[in-house]
Amino acid sequence: MHDASSRFDPARPDGQNATLTLAISAHGRPEIGETYDIPARCGRAVLLEAGETLSIVNPGGSQVCDFWAFRADDMREFLSMEHLRTALGRTIPRAGDVLVSNRRAPLMRLEADSSPGVHDTIIAACDAERYWQLGAEGYHDNCTDNLRMALLAIGREAPEIPSPFNIWMNVPVLPDGSFEWSAPVSAPGDVIELRALARCVAVMSACPQDMTAVNGAAPPGPLAFTVTATGDAAT
Repeated sequence: MHDASSRFDPARPDGQNATLTLAISAHGRPEIGETYDIPARCGRAVLLEAGETLSIVNPGGSQVCDFWAFRADDMREFLSMEHLRTALGRTIPRAGDVLVSNRRAPLMRLEADSSPGVHDTIIAACDAERYWQLGAEGYHDNCTDNLRMALLAIGREAPEIPSPFNIWMNVPVLPDGSFEWSAPVSAPGDVIELRALARCVAVMSACPQDMTAVNGAAPPGPLAFTVTATGDAAT
């Protein structure tokens, strides 16, 4: 756990896993059309040019993807869930929606979604503290550290830890204002496509949550992604 007496550094992981060695290239640029794996419990970062489409695949169907995007030339501007909810007037984006930054500027567009469209924009990324609160002993892989390490792997640092777009996470809000931790309703092979509207760094974490129901009954699994250029068919 972070020492409350020391200065908090958002870029510093609380622990390590293979994410630190999973850079797709030194600066995060992908080979267009190539499929990259995100191993279970790990994360990866990719540098997108404006107009490119990022297709994220859920091979097992029940795996949640914590997703972030930062403007490449100023990492202090990033995809913001609180600004997104205000812009859309609802909590879950749909195909065709523009995803905005903390400066209310267009950053990405949700181009297509083969799943039933159940995602989450409310819940913070899991972190070491969350697992300790749930009763984990020792270090537990977490999405916050996956974000930090995925950025460090391509020579960048997280300026802070924004709330993620929790792709495929199913956390329904009930009439009394409470919510439930429910299993995803996505299916094996479901794909979500996000088009970059500005040059940005996207980070994906195959959520390692195994102490609540958010990844379903199966152990946390892998994800995959492909980047296609403007005019190419997304895969």
